[in-house]
Amino acid sequence: MALNILLCLIGFVMLYYGAEWLVKGSSSLAKSLGVTPVVIGLTVVAFGTSAPELVVSLVSSIKGKSMIAVGNVVGSNICNIALVLGLAALFQPIKCHRSVVTRDIPLMLGISLYLLVLSLNSTLGRIEGATLFSGIILYTFFNYYIARKESKTGLNEEAVLSELGIEEVEYIGSRSRQIVFVIIGIVGVIFGAQIVVESAVEIMQVLGVSEKFIGLTIVAFGTSLPELATSVIAAIRKEMDISIGNLVGSNVFNILSVLGAASLVRPISIPGGFFQSGLIIDYLVMMLTSFLPWLMMRKTSTVTRRDGVILLSCYVVYVIYLTIKA
Repeated sequence: MALNILLCLIGFVMLYYGAEWLVKGSSSLAKSLGVTPVVIGLTVVAFGTSAPELVVSLVSSIKGKSMIAVGNVVGSNICNIALVLGLAALFQPIKCHRSVVTRDIPLMLGISLYLLVLSLNSTLGRIEGATLFSGIILYTFFNYYIARKESKTGLNEEAVLSELGIEEVEYIGSRSRQIVFVIIGIVGVIFGAQIVVESAVEIMQVLGVSEKFIGLTIVAFGTSLPELATSVIAAIRKEMDISIGNLVGSNVFNILSVLGAASLVRPISIPGGFFQSGLIIDYLVMMLTSFLPWLMMRKTSTVTRRDGVILLSCYVVYVIYLTIKA
């Protein structure tokens, strides 16, 4: 048991640094090839920061552990808003761009509702996966259109990326170092995901809990560590560069690209049924935690410390519910 926990932690560390190196290397390589910062931000950086969730869910799907694949995405989305945003707001009230309230959060809610509808028959087949993955392509083009439109109104690319919730990544000048970073990053993410899934399954068997519980808690928390670390450190330092848009964008990517790709590789079935397994409750919690920030920010565009306490309380209650049920 102790060995499996240690392996799981090692896997999370590999995922964390693998994703970071992959983003740095690939974005620097793209920049040196003349690709504009907006395109890099909307593609390389956006996909790279979702690499832990993507690869973990792909590996889980291939190994037939469908509930880990689904639980990872649903749990990560709940974690990103309720835990990460809640904890960051507790340290420092967080103000966001108005577009997050009027455009990004409603879009995230709509996509979450679409996933719920697709899951009603207890299966995410390849056709459903194709519609989800098509959605991430449309979402990327939509953001690119918004970015170009904003650029024409006089905003520079850095300001546009900031509004979309995408931070600029450190540039690596050497071409050979860029390639090394990309290779090591890919290896780290792939092997880290393998270790996390295998050790999580072992822990599940020892504790006698379900795949869903492991996916919604341990795996989801681990794959959300990059967002958690970045947001909390920024809030402690009182740096207002933490972006709610980044967390919202991550949730959209998790549903569209992660579950889309995973179900394209292998159809995802929900053992015991969508309602009977209780997954409907987890989906509703995901939608509630997605709706709360909109409710909190609709007037002032700010998540206050009190709001942070509410979000954190929701996460604690949810984890207690999962633990009791398990």
